[in-house]
Amino acid sequence: MKISELARRAGATTKAVRYYESLGLITPERLANGYRTYTEDDVRLVREIRALQRLGIPAEGTRPFLECLAAGRQYADDCPASLASYRAAIDELTERIEALAARRTTLITHLHTAAHRGSSAAPAARTATPDEDYLTLPADLPVPADDGAASQLPGTRVPRLTLPTTAGKEVRLDTLGPRRTVLYLYPLTGRPGTDLPEGWNAIPGARGCTPEACGFRDHFQELLDAGAGRVYGLSSQDSAYQREVVERLGLPFDMLSDPALHLADALALPTFEADGRRLFRRLTLIVRDGEIEHAFYPVFPPNAHAGQVLAWLRENPM
Repeated sequence: MKISELARRAGATTKAVRYYESLGLITPERLANGYRTYTEDDVRLVREIRALQRLGIPAEGTRPFLECLAAGRQYADDCPASLASYRAAIDELTERIEALAARRTTLITHLHTAAHRGSSAAPAARTATPDEDYLTLPADLPVPADDGAASQLPGTRVPRLTLPTTAGKEVRLDTLGPRRTVLYLYPLTGRPGTDLPEGWNAIPGARGCTPEACGFRDHFQELLDAGAGRVYGLSSQDSAYQREVVERLGLPFDMLSDPALHLADALALPTFEADGRRLFRRLTLIVRDGEIEHAFYPVFPPNAHAGQVLAWLRENPM
């Protein structure tokens, strides 16, 4: 058949068909006079390309599916390479959704600020007490020592561990995909009206979870631009407590909850005890394809840590 007939039957344009040819996705036969001629197989291939494009897979990304058909499979997604392409497309879509959600959160924050600026309906400002002012770090905080407790982490596979998020979903740590995931672990965040453990400021590396979270919030888009696929905070606090923190601070990313510290046990992560509770020590993991690529430990000062992670991403591009 001629190219016009192929395009009509496959629901494409002749321009699109020629584009697929230029990519080598379809290869028409040549008649003795040099004209192209197409077969039923070409109709099927173009239909498959169009169907995958409607799912958001670009024409160049359909090659594994077409090769699967060429290998004699009944369905274009019967091959491992096709499944890998599905996963890559899902990862890319997830990243776009998270980036859009971050922009939405930022816009809501700006709207709220602008709508209440100078308004008598705005809540009256008051001076926070030292215990409530979680955004300000005391000048005499003890610096945590590097005891080597995280030196074994780079190159280690993350465990097959599924954790709940503040968005009401679940995340499996060993299937985060080929893009880098910034996973910062922290002991606990304080909030107004909730007492911190006794002697909290005296424990090296304990104080500063809220300023650290705000740092990742403020650098979030820069982290994505520098190659991070996603950012998660992780602590042993439950998701309901974490959700309040996400909403109050306007965080554009989710928190992961691990109350039983399964991740600490699986990777021999450093922990400490306060008020009879076992907590994560502050550290940050860069995870890629199910493996820990880099570990930041100890983390200090926490309010500058997001900038440290951003600098590392820029200095170590993928």
